[in-house]
Amino acid sequence: MGLFNKFTGAAVAACMMAGAASAQEMTFFRIGTGGAGGTYFPIGGIIANAISNPPGSRSCEEGGNCGVPGLVAIAQSTNASAHNVNAIQNGQMEAGLSGAATLHFAYHGVGKFEGNAKPDLRVIANLFPEDLHLVMPKGASLDGLGDLKGKRVGIAQAGSGTQIAVELILNDHAVNRDNMEEAELNNAQSAERIADGQLDAYFYAAGTPVAAMIQLDNTKGMELYNWSEEEVAQANKTVPYYIPSQIPAGTYPGVDYDVNTVAVSGIMVTNANIDEELIYQITKAMWSKTARKLLDNGHPKGKVITLETALDGVAGIGVPLHPGAERFYREIGALK
Repeated sequence: MGLFNKFTGAAVAACMMAGAASAQEMTFFRIGTGGAGGTYFPIGGIIANAISNPPGSRSCEEGGNCGVPGLVAIAQSTNASAHNVNAIQNGQMEAGLSGAATLHFAYHGVGKFEGNAKPDLRVIANLFPEDLHLVMPKGASLDGLGDLKGKRVGIAQAGSGTQIAVELILNDHAVNRDNMEEAELNNAQSAERIADGQLDAYFYAAGTPVAAMIQLDNTKGMELYNWSEEEVAQANKTVPYYIPSQIPAGTYPGVDYDVNTVAVSGIMVTNANIDEELIYQITKAMWSKTARKLLDNGHPKGKVITLETALDGVAGIGVPLHPGAERFYREIGALK
């Protein structure tokens, strides 16, 4: 399929029957997100809603949504970062969310993407920090990450940036697939396995608070592993885009202590070959007044997605901005 699909013919004919206002070309724009129990999926849905303005909708000036005229954006649940960058490169989706580390590895063809670079990836915006959670059953504890040896551990789903980072981090502590019982599950599945006693721990990187963890916390209860300073420093050295972070006490009501960990930026990504004007209009719509309302009133992490932080850390990833996004940021003075 092409990089973006314009449905004319019968679709437009049907729209014309509803009136001249709806007889404009419709453009579909697919956004790869993550599993339903994480943060990418709800945030992707909010962004899709913000940038959409289907044929026949009221314009921004008339009090309607300030999305791109004729655009129908669709948030698709996927296996997250690594899946999304592959699909964007291959033209199977127009955009998606990815952790900064995965984006860097994929664009440059390093790490798990050795010899398989994704040179057409381009950045639209930095979104929000994703904290790496290490979840355990209520009352459980670890003396260090090395204690995961011999345990049943959820390492996130195949095709996720979390899994790539977790395997690199655990390897520093002599923990790998040969000496632990790994489970490749999404966030919701992992939380269910913890609740049922089928896992001893699981990793997941996502913006706080995470829906599946809220449910686990409210039902069976849970603990979060508090990383040592040495473990944080080593993780940052091994995966430079995972930086020191903290999940404050009370983020999950049953976790009444601060949790030191690492976090990675979640990035909105697209393909270099998508029309510059379309991405310009999409970037502009992401920071419109109606988008702001949707972000502020949707998922709690939406409040930290701001125009002021849209370019934070982007230069350091080494992945170019899409020309359409770059034009918007230069136009408003965010880029010189």
